[in-house]
This record gives sequence, C-alpha cells and structure tokens, in this order.
Amino acid sequence: MQKILLSSMLLATITYASMDTIPTEKRTFEQSKFMPDISLIMDGSFVNRNIDDDEVVHLELPGIAHGLIGSHEHGGATHSSYNANNGFNLNYAELVLSSSVDPSFTMDSVFHFSPDGVEIEELYFTSTALANGMRIKGGKFNSNFGYLNEQHHHSWSFGDMPLVYEAFLGMHGINETGLQVQWTAPTSTYLMLGAEILQGENEQMFGNSSMGGDEENPLVESETAPSLLIAYAKTSFDIDDTTVLAGISYAQGSSRIDHGDDEESPHLFAGDSSVYGVDLTIKHYFDSYSSLTWQSEYLKRDMDGIQYNLNSEGAVLGQPDLTKEQSGIYSQLVYTHDKNYQMGLRYDSIFQNDVKANNSVVEKPNNLNRYSAMLEYHTSEFARFRLQYNHNKALYNEEGEQESINTLMLQVNISIGAHAAHSF
Repeated sequence: MQKILLSSMLLATITYASMDTIPTEKRTFEQSKFMPDISLIMDGSFVNRNIDDDEVVHLELPGIAHGLIGSHEHGGATHSSYNANNGFNLNYAELVLSSSVDPSFTMDSVFHFSPDGVEIEELYFTSTALANGMRIKGGKFNSNFGYLNEQHHHSWSFGDMPLVYEAFLGMHGINETGLQVQWTAPTSTYLMLGAEILQGENEQMFGNSSMGGDEENPLVESETAPSLLIAYAKTSFDIDDTTVLAGISYAQGSSRIDHGDDEESPHLFAGDSSVYGVDLTIKHYFDSYSSLTWQSEYLKRDMDGIQYNLNSEGAVLGQPDLTKEQSGIYSQLVYTHDKNYQMGLRYDSIFQNDVKANNSVVEKPNNLNRYSAMLEYHTSEFARFRLQYNHNKALYNEEGEQESINTLMLQVNISIGAHAAHSF
C-alpha cells in the first residue's frame, strides 16, 4: 500500500513539473484563471425630512418632472427614488460579476436588488484586442454621455443625483441596451471620441413605444427602434499636480412619455428630443491622500412634439404642439483630507424653463435651486458613512406653491469582494 501511495505521489510530481516546461500558449484551457471577480454592495440610509412622505410624492418641477422624491405608482409598478422615505431606507444591494472571457473580450454584469424588485442594471461585453485605439462595447450599460452618467450611485460624492440629471434623464440616467464604439487618439494628451446607438427607452425623456388607445388602435404609434443616438468627445491633461478632464456630449432620439394614469392631469407626449452636455472636472493633489476636486456639468434639453391631454377615461381633450427649452447645472467642490475624511458642497440649479403650447408661452418658474453639504468618513475603501444636508427650493406642490424642503440624511455604503476601480 505504501509503495502504491509513493508511486502515485511521484507520478503527480512528475506531471506537475512537466507542465511547467510546456509553453503557456500550448497548455489546455484553465477555467480557474477566468473565474469572475464578485462583489456585493449594500446601500442604506436614515432620512429626516421636514415634509411627510404622503405629501412629498406629489411635488414637482413645473413643466419638467414629478416624482423625484419618494415612492409612487406608475405603469402598474412601484418606483422609488433613493432615500425615498423618512426613517430607515434599504436603498439597494448591488451584485457585480466581471471577468475576462478570452483574449478578445471581457464581460461585466451588475444586478440591482431593491425593495421594488430585481433588474439587470448592466450586462455587457467589451473588446480588448482591437488595434489602433478602437474599443467596442455591447449589451446593456450606462452611457458615457457626460461625466456622471457612467458612474454608479455608490461612487457619487453625494447621496443623491444632481437635480438637472434626475429631472432631465431620470434617477438611472441613460442606461440602455445597445452598442458603443470608442476611439482613443495616439497622442500624449488623452483624447477619446465615442458614439452609441441605443434602444431609446429612457424613463424621463426618450422612448419609442406606442401609447394610449388599445393594442390594435393606439393613440400614438410606436417609433422604430433603436431610436437614440449619442456622440461625445473627452480629453484630459495634467498641469503639475492638477488633472483636468473635460468633455462635450450630445444625445438625439424620439420621445414617448406616458403619464396617462396621472390622477390630476393625465397626458401623453410624443415627439423628438435632444440633450446637450458640457462637463469639466479639475482635481488638485496636495499629497498621496489629500486633494481638492471641482466637478461641474451643464445640460440643455430641447423637446418638440405633441401633448395629448386626456380625461379620466383616456379620451383626448386637446393636443397642442408643445416645445420645451430647459437648461440646468450642478457644481460641487469636494475636499479629501486623508484616507478617512471627505467633505463637500454642491449647488444645483435649473435656470431655464421655457415652455410653449401652440407657440404661446406657458408660464413656468425658473431658477429652481437646491443646496447640499456633506461630511464623509471611511473606515476603509470598503465602508463609508456620509452625513448630508439638502435645502431644496426647486419643488412645487399641486396648488402651484413653492416648497422649502430640508433633508438630513445619514448614508451607509458597504461592499465586500473584488470590485474594479472606479473611473477618475
């Protein structure tokens, strides 16, 4: 028995030793080298707001958006914003898997779990073997439009999305199924050009589905998908200990916005929309751990189409030609003191809100502003705790009166597992 055991051990030793002499490219496929990195991220918060949950869900940005705070029903499903309710909120759990597929591709996935359900937030492949600075991505992903849109909630410097982003593009931004092509120029200064063709189903601005009526006779016909086109250019350079990142972006697509089940004023909108973006981020490093970052983005959207005003039975009361020209900005300054502490200020404003129906001006308020401050503590790169205060003067109630909303929020964000580094 001992002889058999010694013979087996000797054979195994010879086999493994001989494997080391075989060139890597001639070895058989080893699945263990392609096991995905797996991480799980938890985000929760405690919120104290000076307005009741039942009241806050009815507030709106007049002529722009509603349902930006709280939980509400839409299209037979429940939609909740982050930090939706007074008291405790389990905002989401995010399961991330990523791995190399083979020498030509990688694949990444993000599964979003929330009290409202589970969804595939991202699932895409990326080419790794194309020459001349080319890269292709396909699947469902966050668009590279602007600066913030590509980033996930847990990597933001504040616990909520900037007002202009959420108002124009929704709390998930431009998150679509489609194809992305990018080219990085062979220059000493970073320059990247990109284009995307996407399905076009953004919750707040774009869409291509039929609406109203019934399946055989819809009030608004559908548009051929894919129906959303995006293009952008981004550059970056260093000046001593300061890094500058700038970009311009453009998105163009059809719009189908269905508010036919609204209680107060049911309506549909069908037309074409475009949004322009300019972003600038400047980060100065004092040392390895200390820095000051100024981040700003300007967004402008144009919408041109027909609004179908409905009664409670879905019949059309009127269908005026509707145009909207709306612009906004956010600007934030974040100071990183060391590995543990960050603090920051943010200013949000939608300063243009021009709406016309049949070429007649519809009076809507401008200068919709919000102010935020935060203090953040990291126990490590895997756990952070953020205290944030918002003073929101942007929202109006159903009587057309401006509200003053003060929110104090304690956010907890903890992750486990291997997670790819966030972009600059």
